[in-house]
Amino acid sequence: MQDFFQQLLNGTNINDMAVNFTKTKEMVMGPVALSSNLPVIQWTEGQIERASSFKLLGLHLDADFSWHSHVEALTSKATKRLYFLKQLKRAGVPHAQLLHFYLAVIRPVLEYAAPVWHHSLNKSQKNRLKQYKNGQYESYSVAHVTGLILLLLLLD
Repeated sequence: MQDFFQQLLNGTNINDMAVNFTKTKEMVMGPVALSSNLPVIQWTEGQIERASSFKLLGLHLDADFSWHSHVEALTSKATKRLYFLKQLKRAGVPHAQLLHFYLAVIRPVLEYAAPVWHHSLNKSQKNRLKQYKNGQYESYSVAHVTGLILLLLLLD
């Protein structure tokens, strides 16, 4: 990896580009035992930080392919938006507009890049997403439940 990184640095210098070392991270995908034996990539002023997860194009990737951080980020973001949907319902917004809000603002968060990650969720992660249908969020609106049924069909 050190040789490949050196080739990358040489290529950036030839093309008058620079690597932002404060944002550059390394993530070894796979079992923890593999990553603990690999040497850290060095450069002239230090070493590249090794990360266990990071966000790439809106997906939170974990080194162990667990999708734990992605599901956590997704449910956190959806919860905030569902709270706003509840406020709209309390304000007397018609159900048709609540459904439109759900379809335009909340559902895209829950389904973003789903073909990439939904097939590899474990049972507890699927249950965490399903709680939006059955658990504490059941009272938000008919529009919310209708949209979640469509999501659950995708997940199962």
